[in-house]
Amino acid sequence: MLIQAIMKLQGPLRALCAFFLLTVADPTVAQQMGVPQSSVLTLSSERLFAESAFGQRVLREIEAEGVLLGEENERIVAELSHEEKILTEKRETMSAEEFRPLADAFDKKVQSHREGQRAKLDALARRSDEAQQRFIELVQPVLIDLLRETGASIIIERSSVFLSSDRTDITEVAIARINAAIGDGSTVENEASE
Repeated sequence: MLIQAIMKLQGPLRALCAFFLLTVADPTVAQQMGVPQSSVLTLSSERLFAESAFGQRVLREIEAEGVLLGEENERIVAELSHEEKILTEKRETMSAEEFRPLADAFDKKVQSHREGQRAKLDALARRSDEAQQRFIELVQPVLIDLLRETGASIIIERSSVFLSSDRTDITEVAIARINAAIGDGSTVENEASE
């Protein structure tokens, strides 16, 4: 009944009443609003990132870049295969001394392409790691608010817990609040780059 009355309120007054109930009132009220009351909470950081709007945007971007990198790699392999075929045909008409510099140059070219593609792949992996780190920085205030609301003192990685009740898992609630707070993160990242 009290929650229904608060839901009829508008704007800052509604938010203030909800905050008061979550921090001061009976813990069962907070549970009714989807926030568990426990001193220890669990969270799946993998799901938190992958299922958030921010994580989904980053994963889509990285996947698209990975596809482009794969296509580039295929094109390079095709070009090098063609060059190798031409070089093999030349081998039949050249002496070993004439052929050796061409073969060495081709080997260097192959090695250079291999290193270049590996560097691009490493950069893509670093970008993923950096995006996840940035995500953790951005969502920390949301998680701190959840700690306060629940009265918990710690949030533990769900995969590290041997046994727990699903009631202590705040992953779904955290994803919803993170999406509301930062969306897909593109505006936050644009502001940071300016």
